[in-house]
Amino acid sequence: MSSKILITGASSGFGKLTVLALINDGHTVAAAMRGVAGKNKEAAAELSDAGASIVEIDVTNDDSVNTGVSKAIEAMGGLDIVINNAGVGVINMQEHFTIEDFKKVMDVNVYGVQRMNRAALPHLRAQQSGLIIYISSLLGRMVLPFYGPYNASKWALEALAENYRIELAGFGVENAVVEPGGFETNFFGNLIQASDQSRNESYGEFMNAPQQMGEAFGETLANSPDQKPEKVVEAITALVNMQKGQRPFRTVVDHIGMGEPITAFNEHLEGIMKGVYANFQMPEMLGLNKS
Repeated sequence: MSSKILITGASSGFGKLTVLALINDGHTVAAAMRGVAGKNKEAAAELSDAGASIVEIDVTNDDSVNTGVSKAIEAMGGLDIVINNAGVGVINMQEHFTIEDFKKVMDVNVYGVQRMNRAALPHLRAQQSGLIIYISSLLGRMVLPFYGPYNASKWALEALAENYRIELAGFGVENAVVEPGGFETNFFGNLIQASDQSRNESYGEFMNAPQQMGEAFGETLANSPDQKPEKVVEAITALVNMQKGQRPFRTVVDHIGMGEPITAFNEHLEGIMKGVYANFQMPEMLGLNKS
């Protein structure tokens, strides 16, 4: 069945590939991005030619989000699914990131999702149906060094999604989290560096560690033919195309060694959640998502 879908961060990476895949599957898609007439002009034109409605949304701005979501609903004649894909990453020693650096990351990865949900949910709740997909990360379940603010933002995103899952269960709105590992996209080329470089020398040789880890990870990706962005797109489109009530809450996408243990961790946590909610006499609040 065809759905009306709004996706953020559609100018590149997972977002752009997902827009094209969803259109190919017969869905109506509004592709949201910044700089429609500027830096993302070519991407906007390409997606428009493919059949997407293009909407300008800066997820860090309340007015931009509210206006953009309204325009998307108008362009598509409704809204069934929101895919919160926009995100930013970082690389450096966590100590070197200032509070302003943390705010920039959280403003996109966490507050941006909250802005989008607040704009879309009155519509979804009113129709008593809908799906919100969150593009998280395996680093929302565990941490790797040198991604400090990013790790923190994705852990926060996971909690945000858990809360919405529970609070929206009675309104017919499903929530689902996709947790990719590291994939070769332009994401890694746009990582935010820490603003405070004054402490570098005090870290000595360890300051070389982030670059060394990045180079090693690049080699791993180069030698991992199954770790392709299309695998993440396939996971997203599979969730979109599933029947209501059949969607898993969390979907892990990784083929380089982190996927299996994180999947096991997620399954264990799901069991704990179900046990706790049963003990508190409210298992129905988890009823829309099956493990």
